[in-house]
Amino acid sequence: MADQVVVGVIGTGQIGKHHIRKYQEIPNAKLIAVCDLNEEEAKRVAAEFKIPKVYTDFRKMLADPEIQSVDVCLHNNFHAPVAIAAMEAGKNVYCEKPLAGSYADAVRMVETAKKTGRKLAMQLNSLFGHEMLGAARLIEEGLLGRIYYAKSSFYRRRGRPYVDGYGTSSFVKKETAAGGALFDMGVYHICQVLHLLNNPEVLTVSGSAFQETAMYEDRRKSGGYNVEELAVGLVRLKGDILFFIEEAWAIHLGGTDGSKIAGSKAGISLNPFAFHSTVGDMEMNATFDIPAARTRWISVDPSKSGYNDGQTHWIAGQRGEVPLFPTAELGLAMMLIAEGIYLSNKLGREVTAEEIRKHSVSSAQKV
Repeated sequence: MADQVVVGVIGTGQIGKHHIRKYQEIPNAKLIAVCDLNEEEAKRVAAEFKIPKVYTDFRKMLADPEIQSVDVCLHNNFHAPVAIAAMEAGKNVYCEKPLAGSYADAVRMVETAKKTGRKLAMQLNSLFGHEMLGAARLIEEGLLGRIYYAKSSFYRRRGRPYVDGYGTSSFVKKETAAGGALFDMGVYHICQVLHLLNNPEVLTVSGSAFQETAMYEDRRKSGGYNVEELAVGLVRLKGDILFFIEEAWAIHLGGTDGSKIAGSKAGISLNPFAFHSTVGDMEMNATFDIPAARTRWISVDPSKSGYNDGQTHWIAGQRGEVPLFPTAELGLAMMLIAEGIYLSNKLGREVTAEEIRKHSVSSAQKV
């Protein structure tokens, strides 16, 4: 591949602008084009960041032979059709989370990547923090023993998009977002745990979804709010691992104790990071200077800088500098779990992975 990976970004909204700023900081990324239906905004963003090409039709962007890699920054139900078209046009695809609006659509994306030989990745910056690299190192060295329990947990006291005063209504409507707290935030925390567990097979899912906290009535009506603000799930994973999930945009509780992984020899808390074990028949809770270790790891192996953040990792992976994390596969597993929680909530019972696959239907919007 050439010295720089040539990139085009589809979608110049809040997330698109965030991705554009990051590409400006990556020496081996060359951002040459943006695309958005809002031509005025696309031109304004292009002028601000000195991006030479502007498109309003993503298909015309995909026909640009100079572009090697496309970044999809659209609402969830538009991910699959645009990403699939991009891969079929010969482009690698970096997609905002979640991977798609439904498991069925995520499957189509992963299958298209395999069929076309293109790279597919999902934005998962939560995989690149100090705590994740430290946890991965401890697990790789076998210090936890046999892992048998994991927990993914995060609360916002009152932080629902639009109805609580920020963002647009597109984030709280199934027509565009497909899901609520699970798709917006849960994807980060669920995928963190799955990644550390080496993404084991999902066997069964049981769960519930809620929308109970009061909201401004005018916002409820104008926003068309029809997704969950709290989701709770219990997932059985291959290897006799139990995985508990709770994710809330809004809940009347003081906070969460964060995500955790427990093994036969030791356990890990991710936020704040701690290592829990027994030494000399005494219970121990230990901390580590991971930033210092990370600086040393990069000094002795410069390729480790390819794990600083999601977009840096994406560019480095396309250049063959580092193996890419399997973010698309993690995103696919997360979609299976999320739809399992929704289906279990609807049926009032535990559901199998096969049932979830059978019930999953496309939520993709026409583009």
